Amino acid sequence: MKLREKDSADNKGSNLEKKKLDWSCSLIVASLVGAFGSSFLYGYNLSVVNAPTPYIKAFYNESWERRHGHPIDSDTLTLLSSVTVSIFAIGGLVGTFLVKVIGKFLGRKNTLLVNNGFGVSAALLMACSLPAGALEMLIVGRFIMGVDGGIALSALPMYVSEISPKEMRGSLGQVTAIFICVGVFAGQLLGLPELLGKESTWPYLFGVIVIPALVQLVSLPFLPQSPHYLLFEKHDQEGAEKAFRTFLGKEDISCEMEEVLAESRMQRNIRLVSVLELLRSPFVRWQLITVVISMACYQLCGLNIWFYTNSIFGKAGITPEKIPYITLSTGGIETLASIFSGLVIERVGRRPLLIGGFGLMALFFGILTITLTLQDHAPWIPYLSIMCILAIIAAFCSGPGGIPFILTSEFFQQAERPAAFTVVGTVNWLSNFAIGLLFPFIQQSLDTYCFLVFAAICFTGALYLYFVLPETKNRTHAEISQAFAKRNKAYPPEGRTDSAVTDDKTNIRPEPDSSSALEN
Repeated sequence: MKLREKDSADNKGSNLEKKKLDWSCSLIVASLVGAFGSSFLYGYNLSVVNAPTPYIKAFYNESWERRHGHPIDSDTLTLLSSVTVSIFAIGGLVGTFLVKVIGKFLGRKNTLLVNNGFGVSAALLMACSLPAGALEMLIVGRFIMGVDGGIALSALPMYVSEISPKEMRGSLGQVTAIFICVGVFAGQLLGLPELLGKESTWPYLFGVIVIPALVQLVSLPFLPQSPHYLLFEKHDQEGAEKAFRTFLGKEDISCEMEEVLAESRMQRNIRLVSVLELLRSPFVRWQLITVVISMACYQLCGLNIWFYTNSIFGKAGITPEKIPYITLSTGGIETLASIFSGLVIERVGRRPLLIGGFGLMALFFGILTITLTLQDHAPWIPYLSIMCILAIIAAFCSGPGGIPFILTSEFFQQAERPAAFTVVGTVNWLSNFAIGLLFPFIQQSLDTYCFLVFAAICFTGALYLYFVLPETKNRTHAEISQAFAKRNKAYPPEGRTDSAVTDDKTNIRPEPDSSSALEN
């Protein structure tokens, strides 16, 4: 018994030592630089357009009057303002479809590098729109920035997932969500009147976008390509081994290479799966349904709560001048909650954080509906509404805000991953566009009861994930596929990926013993 305990202690010690060695400088830099030039810009562009809205409308009115000789009518101004905000989602949808095409030839890292071209060109267009007096430049710039976001939210999670050891896949995967929240907070901060949120300086709010794009552009070329991409798609084993050594910070990568080579042998002669082939495949049916529902809930769960913050803060007695500064607290809560999620995800797991996040959001949306309905009955009720808003934001960022991207990387093999991100990205951006379009009508029809709709969506999502979602922490793709196999009622044939299609089917020959065993 003592000998077994000693061996067990030695194994635990060696595992701890291995985990410490696996945290390399290159791995951390790749995650941070990749996120700073990608998901940070997505979050920043979600919030940055709010502060300068009055000045943008004035600019549109001035440009229109200079061209047509009369002021713009209110309906046209509202339409142009709405297009400026919503066209970001249209660009994101276009970017999602471009990822697979660009990534096939350039790989994950180079796709991120090329994507900076969209970011820089969009920043220049939007920053120069006021001096040029061209409102179209601002709208086109927002569209191109959406393309940048669509590419970033697919290529970045794939790159980070493929360079991370499975023990750290969740923590590093949450870097995407953390930088989205940091970007939202930065947009709120720079939009303050003391900084760039003034009539004379609002174009610089969009010009700042150049900085993260240039940082990524000069930093990422010094880091290796994804080892999975090198091995699976370029068949460069030597390059993959070198990339693993760089990212893991150690010379002995035999365990990692053995795991990847085993998957590589299964995927020999396999080409990338198309979206249609992925949708038809029985082997990944429930994996696809699960990530689609997770991503739809991610967008439809009610983060449009921002529309209510100013009125709720005003009811609580906060003066209009101070409301923008109080609103910063929401961005701070977002950032802290996402960092907390990144720290605990490998201990707690994906499943509890995702289900618990949606469940808590449903609970606090219900309470918020009650407090908003009764806020005139007592002076302390509006403060309870503020606490509910902060709790909803914290619950979202602690799980639902980032885990859907991680699950998409973990559920699918190399050949399936680009198509899966295309499907999930399409759901993401269409849901984003739909909620932006429909929320004003929902708010107008239901008033404070509109949050019950979001409570129902969150509760439904949590209930589905409770019954369907397996835990993926520290599990290989084969183990995750096995967890879904019974529900899919389809077991992948030995020697092939779940849904990949071989270029030469005649090369696959069943073993005689296996065939006879299956027939028996």
